[in-house]
Amino acid sequence: MFSTTVLRESHALTEVPCPNTMPETLQHQRHAWSVLIVSTLAFTVCFMAWMMFGVIGIPIRDMLRLNSTQFGLLMATPILAGSLVRLPLGVWTDRLGGRIVMTSLMALTVPALWIMVAATEFWHFLVAGLFVGLAGGSFAVGTPYVARWFPRGQQGMAMGVFGSGNVGAALNQIVAPVLLVAFGWTMVPGVYALLMLATVVVFWTFSHTEPGHNTAAPLTLGAQLRMLKDPRVLRYCQYYGVVFGGFVALALWLVQYYVGEYGLNIRMAALMAVFFTLPGGLLRGLGGALADRYGAHSVTWWVLWVSWVCLFLLSYPQSDITIQTDIGPQSFHVGLNVYVFTGLMCVLGVAWAFGRASVFKYISEDYSGNLGAISGVVGMAGGLGGFVLPILFGVLMDLTGVRSSAFMLLYALVWMSLIWMYLAEVRRTDVMNR
Repeated sequence: MFSTTVLRESHALTEVPCPNTMPETLQHQRHAWSVLIVSTLAFTVCFMAWMMFGVIGIPIRDMLRLNSTQFGLLMATPILAGSLVRLPLGVWTDRLGGRIVMTSLMALTVPALWIMVAATEFWHFLVAGLFVGLAGGSFAVGTPYVARWFPRGQQGMAMGVFGSGNVGAALNQIVAPVLLVAFGWTMVPGVYALLMLATVVVFWTFSHTEPGHNTAAPLTLGAQLRMLKDPRVLRYCQYYGVVFGGFVALALWLVQYYVGEYGLNIRMAALMAVFFTLPGGLLRGLGGALADRYGAHSVTWWVLWVSWVCLFLLSYPQSDITIQTDIGPQSFHVGLNVYVFTGLMCVLGVAWAFGRASVFKYISEDYSGNLGAISGVVGMAGGLGGFVLPILFGVLMDLTGVRSSAFMLLYALVWMSLIWMYLAEVRRTDVMNR
């Protein structure tokens, strides 16, 4: 009995944490959550600036008399810049750490926002948009930065919470129309410049650096590009091109879609668009938690199927059908009213929020050693989708005159993703009973 008591006491002693390690562990946890909170704030503000043309582009289009293709190019130019810089930003984050890179990136966008106030020609807006678009690269910085502060089992949640900064698209659709109507469109970039400057100060004050998170020998830009030969990376680029590229493109396109399709004014159109962008941002954290619980594969598979259903319905154009009957021709109108359309967009926004989180859960599991580099590659692919799609939306609109052709294009892309995922993953995995 004496020996049993001694053994129990000895075992209990081994479970008591070292007094010196407890404060360090608690401090690390506090730093981790502080980094996550201020990084999410920074990404939210960056996303607001990145999506700015989705609202102020409408009065600029009227002022410059742009066609749909030119309008698509105007909105997509910041997306191009934000996409291309994601590759080097991923490398620099691995080498220098997210705190320095994120702070520098936000500081560079402040003068670009101020310059936009004085723009008067189409090319002025394109050039200014390229520099404002640097804000879109913040995602490639924040993703590896916050993920490395958390254990692997919580990385999906952490990246999902950070990614909920996509809610900046919804905030832009709330704030920008109010400023536009009250003071004119030039007030929007001016206010955003002040907001960005304040965010730089807050981020630097409350973020932290952990030298052990930096990779000793990060991948070069060429090595990153060579990773596109990896079939898994290509697949993740395709998935992310749909769930993120499609989200960005529609966040830019929706306000003018409501104006043209349903005759709403800018403020009401922006308010309706929030039903897509708000859940598309806020629920990304929940998507990360679901990916941690059920796996990235299962969540992504069901996200694509929900997208397929929604886009199938959204693709149908407003139509008047005449049928010859025994009592004469009977005409029917087929099309989505504004409320059904908005409901479907809300469901699509939720699905894509989950999908954006689940794709990066794939990456954290498969490429934990090069998280910054791979997230830069996949993020670039998603961003390029957000750049190309608004232009294609405009081209299709000019060629066909059918506004829902934008959803037809997205429907085709979802079909491609489903087929690819089935061939590469699903036919070898029990998705139904996982």
